[in-house]
Amino acid sequence: MARVWIEDRANHADYQAALEKWQAAKREGSKRQPPGRWRVRWYGPDGKPKAKTFGTLPPAEAEKNAITARLDKGSYRDPQSGKAAFSVVAEEWHGSLRKQAERTRNDYRELLDLYVIPKWGTWQVAAIRWEDVSGWITELCRQPGKRGGLLSPARIAKTHLVFSMVMKHAVRTGRIAVNPAVGHDLPPPEDDDEHVYLTHEQLEALADAAGEHRPLLLVLGYCGIRWGEATALEVGRVQLEARRLRIVQAHSRVKGGMKVGPVKNREKRSVPLLASMVEELRPLVGKRGQRELLFAGPEGEHLRYSTWRPAVFDPAVKAAGLDGLGVTPHKLRHTAASLAIAAGADVKVVQQMLGHKSAAMTLDVYGHLWPDRLDEVADALDAGRKSALAKLTAEPPPGS
Repeated sequence: MARVWIEDRANHADYQAALEKWQAAKREGSKRQPPGRWRVRWYGPDGKPKAKTFGTLPPAEAEKNAITARLDKGSYRDPQSGKAAFSVVAEEWHGSLRKQAERTRNDYRELLDLYVIPKWGTWQVAAIRWEDVSGWITELCRQPGKRGGLLSPARIAKTHLVFSMVMKHAVRTGRIAVNPAVGHDLPPPEDDDEHVYLTHEQLEALADAAGEHRPLLLVLGYCGIRWGEATALEVGRVQLEARRLRIVQAHSRVKGGMKVGPVKNREKRSVPLLASMVEELRPLVGKRGQRELLFAGPEGEHLRYSTWRPAVFDPAVKAAGLDGLGVTPHKLRHTAASLAIAAGADVKVVQQMLGHKSAAMTLDVYGHLWPDRLDEVADALDAGRKSALAKLTAEPPPGS
């Protein structure tokens, strides 16, 4: 049996009954379309029969040819599957997330509930067009968010990302052929003029002003690890003799409080520790067990950013004369990067220190800090050329 064929329903009892009913309704003034005489029938890749009716033969033949081509190319999509509500597909996608950390899943859930599902929840996924998505992005840019103010470019980009991933899931599950979220212009990210690069002297002054928390400030400023990584660092991960910190976990905020989970991007790494800092960390390592936190509160509990910053960090910034620079614990990563680059670290070293997913990301953020080595390269090439020319001049020509 052919995979796709056209069936003439003229002599079918159900068609004749439907036609008589339509004719009676027409005499009463109904403007309803007549029942379809021509039925396109086929078997989908799942082996189940499908059908679609048309009033005239030409569109039925066009549909038959189109379905045949899609089946042959493997691009066939069941028309009924595209009728699934976006909210159903979104829940299916979110429930399928496995490798993402709990905090990431919670972030996606929040954006789904606040901005994505309220807009698209009742739409059939196959009915969403590129221009519909473009208009929605414009709305996100112009209308206040749930907290009253305009959404930041980063927030808009992440909201669009969540929507796009749901539609990508719809493509993968055969509901639609093309993702309408692809190819949109998003608002440009805000210029990051908030980088703060402290000098060695400024960092030392800040650490001194932090009192007993001095070692933590030095680790943040010279090792470049994140706040959540520093507060989850266990004593057993501190290798004083090898001068390494092994970063394998981090604190993150989730519903119900704080939780220890994998590091961002799941990039476990070893971070170099300055030899001059080893003796400052040794007392902390010596009085705690292997599974205890290196940097902890009075009772051994993890440090909470919301209380530690106003109680310790902000007063230390002011006491060190750095007030007004916009220094934060997180921005000490910028200081660590800048000092490492100034000391001659290459991009791969800085990438590993900071736990970036790729060297490209590191270059995007800190590329301007590497010195311009064009003249150095040109001088090296020039020296090589001069050496080659000298050899050519000294050697007699062949056959002489």
